[in-house]
Amino acid sequence: MAPTILYPLLLAAAPVSAPAMPAPVDRASGEHYVWGDVNDGWHLVKRPDLSVIEEQIAPGAREVRHLHAKARQFFYVLSGMLTMEADGRVVTVTAGQGIEIPPGTPHQARNDSTAPLVILVTSAPPSHGDRVAAPLP
Repeated sequence: MAPTILYPLLLAAAPVSAPAMPAPVDRASGEHYVWGDVNDGWHLVKRPDLSVIEEQIAPGAREVRHLHAKARQFFYVLSGMLTMEADGRVVTVTAGQGIEIPPGTPHQARNDSTAPLVILVTSAPPSHGDRVAAPLP
């Protein structure tokens, strides 16, 4: 009888797999994609609850104006100058600055400068599959 009782106790004490150890990520290790034929993106964090993407936007390039029903986004400028149109208001965001875009807010990120723009885009939850076209009225 003792082995029958001991066996469930041993199962309960068995080690549980630990989560993967955190490790640095960068462009080289991130999943790469191209958008708008001339712009690059790298998924640095790609989870069901969070997305962090580094994007390089070419001079004169812009994304299609849109909104996200669920995703809250934060655009942080690493280098260059971001022009962000959000709900009809245009703001300039420079290196070391960021701008938050709440869910449901029509917006368009663009690079109106003559130099490449590098930004981090954080979305919670991820914005892919949550994009609705929102042309200017």
